[in-house]
Amino acid sequence: MDKIQFTGSTGETLAASIDKPDSNIRAYALFAHCFTCTKDIFAAARIAKVLKEQDIAVVRFDFTGLGASEGDFANTNFSSNVEDLVAAANFMREEFKAPAILIGHSLGGSAVLAAANQIPEARAVVTLGSPADVAHVADNFQADREKIMRDGEADICLVGRPFKIKKQFIEDIEGIKLQHHVSNLKKALLVMHAPLDKTVGIENAGTIFSWARHPKSYVSLDDADHLISRKEDAEYAAHVISTWAKKYI
Repeated sequence: MDKIQFTGSTGETLAASIDKPDSNIRAYALFAHCFTCTKDIFAAARIAKVLKEQDIAVVRFDFTGLGASEGDFANTNFSSNVEDLVAAANFMREEFKAPAILIGHSLGGSAVLAAANQIPEARAVVTLGSPADVAHVADNFQADREKIMRDGEADICLVGRPFKIKKQFIEDIEGIKLQHHVSNLKKALLVMHAPLDKTVGIENAGTIFSWARHPKSYVSLDDADHLISRKEDAEYAAHVISTWAKKYI
């Protein structure tokens, strides 16, 4: 794994890494991490490692304001995440090769669906435990919603860490209509979801799948948790992605 960096959608420097085979690269993939996570969360790191072994180079990065990337998380939203993804693809096009595969975990999967048609070289899109309604993420701070809307912002705790959520973030996610992006994807889609996912229910996978046109596929992640935190689940997901994507890349 090599550390790299590029300029994000709002001008900050974003921290990234690339897991790159020494030779015989079949394709490049771009990975989007889950909400408030980082590029180094176990699922992202493990999937990238296995894909590298399958001759697929993977770029993953920290969205603006998260991990080692510059910027203020409080000023970001879903739309800026989509713009960061497009900026990442532009960087890959200039420095390596544009991504043929887009992979997104949880809200990152929703983001790659929204960004996909702005990345023309992408031929295959993969979602892992992703919500069909991006406003679903507000369930994480529902108890603070009234305060956020009244005062314009609030400090909340997510996964044991403090974050500032602003009114603009809620207004942005509530205005996103993902169905339009999915139904006009014009790329192969692989929806992966765990039936017992307690964070993003399995019904989200069915909704995304129903919106999409062929070619589309669904693969169950069996008893994996939402964060795909077990090694065997992450490796299974990576092997399925590699095999499935062969037809399209």
